[in-house]
Amino acid sequence: MVQPDQKRKLFILMINMFIAIGSFGIIIPILPAYLVSIGQGGTAAGLMIAIFAGAQFIMSPIAGKWTDQYGRRKMIIYGLSGLALSMFIFYFSNSVGILYLSRVIGGIGAALLIPAIFAYVADITTIEQRAKGNSYISAAMSLGIVVGPGVGGFLADYGLKMPLLVSAIVGVVATVFSIIVLKESKEVSVQGESNVADPMVKKLVQSVHKPYFIPLIIVLVMSFGLMAYESIIGLYLDNAFKATPQKIAFMVTVSGIISVIVQLFVVNRLVSLLGEGKVMNIFLAVSAVGFLFSIFASSYVFFFVVTLIIFMATSILRPVLNTLISKLAGNEQGFAMGMNNAYMSIGNVLGPLIAGMIFDIHMIYPFLLGLIVLGVTLLVSAIWQRRLKLSKKAAPALK
Repeated sequence: MVQPDQKRKLFILMINMFIAIGSFGIIIPILPAYLVSIGQGGTAAGLMIAIFAGAQFIMSPIAGKWTDQYGRRKMIIYGLSGLALSMFIFYFSNSVGILYLSRVIGGIGAALLIPAIFAYVADITTIEQRAKGNSYISAAMSLGIVVGPGVGGFLADYGLKMPLLVSAIVGVVATVFSIIVLKESKEVSVQGESNVADPMVKKLVQSVHKPYFIPLIIVLVMSFGLMAYESIIGLYLDNAFKATPQKIAFMVTVSGIISVIVQLFVVNRLVSLLGEGKVMNIFLAVSAVGFLFSIFASSYVFFFVVTLIIFMATSILRPVLNTLISKLAGNEQGFAMGMNNAYMSIGNVLGPLIAGMIFDIHMIYPFLLGLIVLGVTLLVSAIWQRRLKLSKKAAPALK
């Protein structure tokens, strides 16, 4: 049973995670109008998200070491401070170069904060309690994904930059609150960790020879497609249907809510009924169909329905892929989950970067690219599963 002191600490961590994820999404509804106001377009929109994800990806291994070396509390406070600072810079600047700098600072802040929060949860829970503790933090992440864009759209009524200012102020309040209330969860070693980890490039090369390499590629493709879609969705709605920040926020928020509901109540039943392999292929196909329909969407409502389909499909694919990789990893759980996160991060960087660039050439090109990539991935997945089932050793993982 979770003790009152544990509940209090978990609640503080949930607030911090909610703020971190929410501040990432709060800019989505205002981004189209804001970029137009400073003479920018799709390339800038893609870079805003890609730079954040890239800084987080590069900083994450270092931040993980610092979390062990200097303590969870310090990294949480530094991370919140970085996110708040990035929003203040964003709010006060109209230079696109400075905006990119703010996203670098935000990505570093997220890299410091998120692993420290999960490490803190591990410190204050037993093995039996850990899944429940992590589920609380994951729920806060999902809530941040849903609420962030909604709040951004609502606050845009009071000024285009108002969501940025509110996000920055909330970040400062959370930082001060954590300084006052949050205590360190473990004794800090002065020398820190003595083991030197392999470089990320070496790990990526090693992953090519693992039995779960194809699922890792699918993780990359899924992240690529979803982040490409999310990065230009506001600009597309603004250009194609003259959608307001409120309409953009409504679409992203409702899609997020549906995704959370599907993850909670649908995924396990589907996997039990069909197995991971079939579910993966079905919803890769559904995602591809969603991108196809995006090309021909003729109204806001039609595009809304298509967005719901894509978000639902990816919300099913993510936990299914995690489970499949875990089953195929055997005794390499730590390495496999690390690579899972690395491939997802690569997709998070490349997706918005490429989508933003080709959006400026023609606004349907990101959807066409997503369709092609997902179609090829579906074919590769089907061939890989057929070969994998020939191996008696690996067959149980796919049913």
